[in-house]
Amino acid sequence: MKLTLIDNLPFVTVALTYRGKTIQIDSVLIDTGSASTILSADDVASIDIYPSPEDNLYTIRGVGGNEVVFSRVVDQLRVGDQGLSGFEVEIGGMDYGFDIHGILGMDFLTKVGAIINFRNMSITFGSR
Repeated sequence: MKLTLIDNLPFVTVALTYRGKTIQIDSVLIDTGSASTILSADDVASIDIYPSPEDNLYTIRGVGGNEVVFSRVVDQLRVGDQGLSGFEVEIGGMDYGFDIHGILGMDFLTKVGAIINFRNMSITFGSR
């Protein structure tokens, strides 16, 4: 799958399925410096992912600052032809001052055996 460079950062499109509904989310940053995967609350609301009273809210910290998030186990998160079922993602506001709709973190990248090739700007997946 080809990577898209935006402001010299690698982005992909992901497919997210929750309770049988699927959306495509563009502008998801591949970030090997992020331990977890986070998606924009505005985007996932379109498939009825909202915080519920049972959700624990917690603060994550990164280069962009602190952010309050909740987590949700989704049916599947897919990048190209590789996906994970029953995968837990964090959901947050993602107000970082530029157009970003998610961060694909090391939790996903390691589980799928991601191989990032910057010479040909692609991401492929090894065997698990």
